[in-house]
Amino acid sequence: MRKSNKRRTPEFILPNGMKIFYLREDEVKFLYGQVQGYCKNGIELHEGDIVFDVGANIGLFTLWVDQMCNKNVSVYAFEPIPAIFEVLQRNAQRFGSNNLKVFPYGLSQESKNVTFAYYPNATGLSTAYPDVSKLERDKFKQAILRNLENAPTSIRWLRWLRWLPPFLRPIILDLKIEKAFQIEQVTCQLRTVSEIVRENNIQQIDLLKVDVEKSELDVLLGIEQQDWSKIKQVFVEVDDWGCFGEKIVSLLKKHGLSQIVLDQELMLKGSNMFNLYAVRPKPR
Repeated sequence: MRKSNKRRTPEFILPNGMKIFYLREDEVKFLYGQVQGYCKNGIELHEGDIVFDVGANIGLFTLWVDQMCNKNVSVYAFEPIPAIFEVLQRNAQRFGSNNLKVFPYGLSQESKNVTFAYYPNATGLSTAYPDVSKLERDKFKQAILRNLENAPTSIRWLRWLRWLPPFLRPIILDLKIEKAFQIEQVTCQLRTVSEIVRENNIQQIDLLKVDVEKSELDVLLGIEQQDWSKIKQVFVEVDDWGCFGEKIVSLLKKHGLSQIVLDQELMLKGSNMFNLYAVRPKPR
């Protein structure tokens, strides 16, 4: 009998006992801890809510929300990279029912096809706006070296990097970064938040979570005027505060999401990356 050449998708058991499909084990451990930090600084989720998971990757936030809300939540999860979407879809099928809806495209300010940089060795960094300049990589390297004592224990190579002599750390890190940023170009489809709202007759979005590697402003610009009032809470990972931060804050405040908190992970201290939490004030 001829054996199939199809690669078997590996599985991993999360701390909460869920057995999921994944692409990279080190990313699973890191991202599982990270996604639980999306719901703080005023952001709350309850049973019956509707959540948009924009930049869903393999679905860790989608699955966490589903479990936290006792499977009584509707999640719309968007992932444009085909190889990542395949794993997202399998995870949603394994744990969800009709309440977990996954879409093989990203969200932006207009519908179009775009060439993405897919990083197979660091899938969470895949982006429509790749910057492979030496300056960008040096900034990334310096942020890691500066905050090694706060490196997440879930990433093994960062743990042992702390124990190397200081002169060796940049050399090893350069090799790791070079491997992480190996690019595969893929063509991906993009749509808008408002298109999804219309097509699914969505009357309210209790949380719009956006983690899209420098495309966050594009996602928000794809929300039409009549749909802003439907959005009650927003989480945005802002990857370049200097370029996008003030524009995002201004846009959110303009549309009534005026309770805004900025936060920064310890590992990213001194970098240009921030987490933004925005809540629409409740009527008194």
